[in-house]
Order: sequence, then C-alpha cells, then structure tokens
Amino acid sequence: MRAVRSNEVFNPGAFPKHTYVIRKSLDTRFTYEYRLEQALHTVGFLTSIIGPSKTGKTVLVEKVVGIDKRVLFSGSDFKNANDFWEVVAKKVGLSIEGDLINTNTTQGTGVADNIETRSTTTKQKFFTGKDKVIEYFKQNNKVLVLDDFHYAPEEIQYDIAYQLKDAIRLELKAIVISLPHRTDDAIRKNPDLSGRLNLISIEPWKIEELREIATTGFDKLGIKISDDIVTNLAQESLTSPQLMQSICFNLSFYLNIDENEEIDSITDKSVLKDAYNLITVNLPYSEVVKKLEAGPNPRGQKRKTYALTTGENIDIYSLLIKAIAEDPPITSISLDEIKRRTDLLIGSNDKPDRNKVKNTIEQAFSIIKASDAFYQVFEWKDNQIYILEPLFLFYLRWGTHI
Repeated sequence: MRAVRSNEVFNPGAFPKHTYVIRKSLDTRFTYEYRLEQALHTVGFLTSIIGPSKTGKTVLVEKVVGIDKRVLFSGSDFKNANDFWEVVAKKVGLSIEGDLINTNTTQGTGVADNIETRSTTTKQKFFTGKDKVIEYFKQNNKVLVLDDFHYAPEEIQYDIAYQLKDAIRLELKAIVISLPHRTDDAIRKNPDLSGRLNLISIEPWKIEELREIATTGFDKLGIKISDDIVTNLAQESLTSPQLMQSICFNLSFYLNIDENEEIDSITDKSVLKDAYNLITVNLPYSEVVKKLEAGPNPRGQKRKTYALTTGENIDIYSLLIKAIAEDPPITSISLDEIKRRTDLLIGSNDKPDRNKVKNTIEQAFSIIKASDAFYQVFEWKDNQIYILEPLFLFYLRWGTHI
C-alpha cells in the first residue's frame, strides 16, 4: 500500500495541502497570498476578491487567514435577513438580543377611599447593535468572509456595503468574494467605499499552473505521468483548480493506483475517456440539460430540426447545448463563436442565422434565470455566455448523455 492515498493528495472538496499552488498575478511580481496579507493588515479597508467560479478564491482565503480564524458566510445567508449583524452574531454564537422590562404603575380609588396601586409589566426585545459583534471579531482576531456575494439580492448588497463601510472604520477585518461579471456595484462602485477598498482580481489559471497540480500530486504518489496526458488534464479542467483536483483523483481511482503498487507511470491516453466519464457519473446535471433542451413551451407547434454531420436531427436548443460543449473547451463563449460552432455541426446549408442563435441563447437563459439556483449554470451578458459552473461544461463534454 502506498504511503499516501490519492484522495489525500488530490482533494477537490477541501484545502489541498499536498498540491496547493502559489500563483502570481500577471500585472505584479507579488503572489496573491502576499497581496491578501497586505490587504488584511491595512486598517480601515475592505478587501474585495473577484474571479471566475472554482478558481480558488475561497482556498486562497483559507491559506492566508486559516480556517479557524475565518467566519464564512454566503450571500444567500442574507436573502431573508432583516438585520445584517443579527445574522453575523448568530453564526459566531454571540447573543445581541436582550429583554427590556417596562413597569407601569397606576393609582386608583379603592374601598373606603383607600388608594390602590396597580403595576403592569411589559417585556420587549432589543438588540445591542453591531459594536458588540465588531468587538468580538477584534478580540478573537477573526475575519468576516462573505463568499458568493452575488447571491444576495441587490438591495441587500447595498445594505451590507453600508454596514461594512462603518464596520471597517472600526477596524473590522472583512473580505467579500464575488464573480467578475456579476453586478458588484454595491462594493466596487460604491462612492462610500471610495479610497477604502483593496481589490484582488483572481485571473483564470494558466495551463502550466494547472499542470503543476498533476505533476506535484502524482510525484507525491510515486507515479510518473507523461507530459501530453498532463496537458490534456489541464485543458479539460477549464481553468479550474478544483476540477483539476477532481480529474486527477478520478484518474487515480479509475486506475486503482492506491491498491496496485506496480503502477509506476501513466502514459496511455486511451484511459482518459473512461476516467472523464467516471467523473460525470455522479454529477447532478442531467435535469439541467433536460430543461435546457426542452426550451420554452412551443405551444403546440413543432420545432424545426437541423441535420448534423453525424446524421442526427435535433432542434435549436439541443444544437445550442452541443455547440457549448464543442472544442475548444472554454468558459466564456461569444455569440460569434457559438454561431461558428453551430455552423460546423450542421452538414447542410440550412443553418440558423445569427439572430436565431442569439434568440435561442436568450430564451435558454430566461429559463434558467427563472429556475432554482441549482439550474443557473451559465449567464448571458453582452453577447457572451459565461459558464458559472465548470463541472457543468465538463458534464456536457463527457457525460453519459452524449
């Protein structure tokens, strides 16, 4: 048995202690870790971290802050909240609620002209406010981390920004994490935070950075892996270190390297298809695909179909799904690129025009936008499709539905 197991080396769901990669942003000579440390030591400033989904923003915070010192929230935690500080206090087990006792005394004329005194007592709830919460964070050296800020409704985002503006002035350390293409005006374009914001923009991972996860990890397992396979793994990870961790683990699992110590190298590319398919077996995206392929209600009209070069006949919504899944695998796809891909998929001259493709994307986006958060796997903005969940795109490329 190997000294270390593959699920200890490749860990997509937790902090990757064996395969953590330190990165530098392209426009500076400083690492993201160093920049975050500097930001947190700047008193009176709010730290905003933005970057594509599954690119290690939360893991970066874990690395610098530490799991024991961060107090983690999601934007969705505040969807139905009436008071920001009440939610924060509850998370850390701090009571900011008390009872205010009011006693009212009344006098009246009793029997034989004796004065009768009556007392009534009422009890009301009151809140001690944010100061108690901020003091707790300061005394315990805690950092408030608000992940997925975009999940909070817009009006609540502005309220949170207002609350944080005063809190950071009182030396609360706070980090807000969001996606770059989502509306984050409440933080980045808020005039009240002007001059009080440290912005760390996480760039998509490069192929060579993703390759480092595989080479470091398999070396830890005592296995040599060929360069072309490592590159293929990196390309299919869709700029996501989390997906790269998952791919490497599932390749290890498929080859049973934990139990078979005779395996000392991986050089056969033919195993990749089955390993990729294995990853998708337990992914929950089949219902998402069904909903997107169904499209809006056709109201009794039969949709037009298009003949593919494979001989298959499909409608415009299934065509869109196939186009998104085509090579090269990318998480930001322009309208023109989608049009180019649909043209390549169709064998005849009867191809949908640009407006038809655009309308189909808009209809599909309307469907998922009106659905539960689970279905919101991509966003359509400025004639660009943004894949919010790299695992969804991976499922489209390698799932059993294809």
